[in-house]
Amino acid sequence: MNASRRYRSIFAPSTARERAENFEDYWIFTRAHSGELIEEDRDLTHKRMRLQYFREHPVPLRRPLADAAVFYRNYVRLQDEPRLIDRKTLLLTCIYKFARHEWVGISGAWEATPCMSEAISVTDRISRYHLAEEFCHIRLFQEMFRTVGLDKVEWIPLGPIQRRVYAIFPRLPEKLMSPLAFVTELMGILFYREVDGLLDELYADEPEVRDRMRALLHEITVDELAHIGQRRNYIGAFGMKVSAWLTPLLFRAFYRDIPETRHLFDVEKMIRAGLAFDYNEIPAHLMHRTWVPSYCQ
Repeated sequence: MNASRRYRSIFAPSTARERAENFEDYWIFTRAHSGELIEEDRDLTHKRMRLQYFREHPVPLRRPLADAAVFYRNYVRLQDEPRLIDRKTLLLTCIYKFARHEWVGISGAWEATPCMSEAISVTDRISRYHLAEEFCHIRLFQEMFRTVGLDKVEWIPLGPIQRRVYAIFPRLPEKLMSPLAFVTELMGILFYREVDGLLDELYADEPEVRDRMRALLHEITVDELAHIGQRRNYIGAFGMKVSAWLTPLLFRAFYRDIPETRHLFDVEKMIRAGLAFDYNEIPAHLMHRTWVPSYCQ
């Protein structure tokens, strides 16, 4: 194998035995990585400490948004002509809309999964930790907005039809739900990579803010990299074919609901990157902190 290509495709084949062993390995990783679960707060001890560090060590904001009212007018629903909104503001409204979908989805899933005292299998315990990590991501997104001077961001529920879809999703049979969940995790990591790529351009005038935004984003990215492998681990050969088929459909449908994306990213390029994903383009300092299934190494 080429030394520069250390990892196999996320779509690489796996056996049932390998996946069972990887669940046990992931369970060890996630507890060491995230700490103890604080179930009543949907939080984790290591994640709480990391967020506390960011809040106790704020970075100076020297160039606030030229017009914060534009952000607040458009962050829940895009109302202005996007071509007239500066790209920094447009990226922030896009991040909010992406995170809002995540928040609604995990809120429904939290109610549908067994609490730790009732979790019998290792996969039940993993699911509870996974969702708690996702709630920690929402707090990190909130900290991103605070970093750029947006202190009044609220998490607004989606419409009733979308909320119903997200409520049904975690109750689907595992064979139906797992390919969908895997593709959403893949969608997440591609989104975070695109956001990361824009930070140098949009925050070149504020290196401290850029670095803090990137640090917050990387906290999320490390988890998302592990979540891709964890969700992949539920799926056999046929399910992976379904996932590959679903990838372009779900990417296009999801980003159609976030109109900012067509002005910031190339969604078709993201789809191609999703289908080719193999961890090799991820920076080494992130890979050292995350988890990869053994059959992708």
